[in-house]
Amino acid sequence: MISLEDVYNVVAATVPLYFSMILAYISMKWWRLFTPNQCAGINMFVAKFSIPLLSFQVISHNNPYKMNLNLICADFLQKLLAVVVLIGITKISSRGRLNWIITGVSLFTLPNTLILGIPLLKAMYGVEAESLLSQIVVLQSLVWYNLLLFLFELNATYAAPVTPSETTGDQEAPQEAESKEGEGETNISRTRRAKTMVILLTVGKKLLRNPNFHATLLGLIWASIHFRWNVKLPEIVDNSIKILSTGGLGMAMFSLGLFMASRPNIIACGIKMAVITMSMKFITGPALMAVASLAVRARGTVFKVAIVQAALPQGIVPFVFAKEYNIHPDILSTGVIFGMLIALPIALAYYSILAL
Repeated sequence: MISLEDVYNVVAATVPLYFSMILAYISMKWWRLFTPNQCAGINMFVAKFSIPLLSFQVISHNNPYKMNLNLICADFLQKLLAVVVLIGITKISSRGRLNWIITGVSLFTLPNTLILGIPLLKAMYGVEAESLLSQIVVLQSLVWYNLLLFLFELNATYAAPVTPSETTGDQEAPQEAESKEGEGETNISRTRRAKTMVILLTVGKKLLRNPNFHATLLGLIWASIHFRWNVKLPEIVDNSIKILSTGGLGMAMFSLGLFMASRPNIIACGIKMAVITMSMKFITGPALMAVASLAVRARGTVFKVAIVQAALPQGIVPFVFAKEYNIHPDILSTGVIFGMLIALPIALAYYSILAL
């Protein structure tokens, strides 16, 4: 049973984030302290320094030798189902399809587990839930954020489709024209494959240069060393990382507040899209996780934690990446702002349903 003290702990964890966001909003909207270029610089600082160091800290403090296999499989399967659903929805119109797939994956498969989720689920299901949710955080930082960055880079690097070259077959014999047409299609196919390889290589190189990729990889390596041989980071190094990583989420919310102030309306994507966004987040996400958890035969606390964490609001990190790459940041900002406001009653509703 959740006590009033547990509810207070959850509120105490989220209110400071809103304080950072409101301060940024006032600074931009009323006081005009920042220019658009400065706002972009702040977001870049968060994306290139704060979030990678936060990812390193989260991953390096988790024991990789004690991961719950059912939870990992359910998490992977939920993401796969989400991509399938999104491909089906966006197949109606191919325009900007990859943009919407990236936005959808960010929206309802990457919840705010670090700040809101851990105190809430610990109050619901005890210490075991805290350990399980920490593993979800690690998977997000190590796998899904890097995959998200890969998709962002792929979208930014994608080359225009190759169109068949026009032929002057009016004066050619039918057999000769047909032969040239076949050769032309073969050449076009080869050109497309070559361009695809170039695009993938370019995206791979960009991802390898991204600080978040290196931070997550180093975090996994250090966690493997630390929990195998009980080796600790030097205090100087540990404190240096903590200084920047501790304020990572606060700075991300500050960047969100600046973005809100740059838009004419607080609900940047519009009321209709906001309703669709909230529906996807709090209904589709948990539903897909329920299917995935049942498929891998997750039971007991693992099943309940998987469902409730999927009903948490969208995380702030996907918004930072969306702002950096300019892919629907208005939708993701709405998901963060209003998702956190209604997250507690929705999570309690799922908690009550699962307790039946």
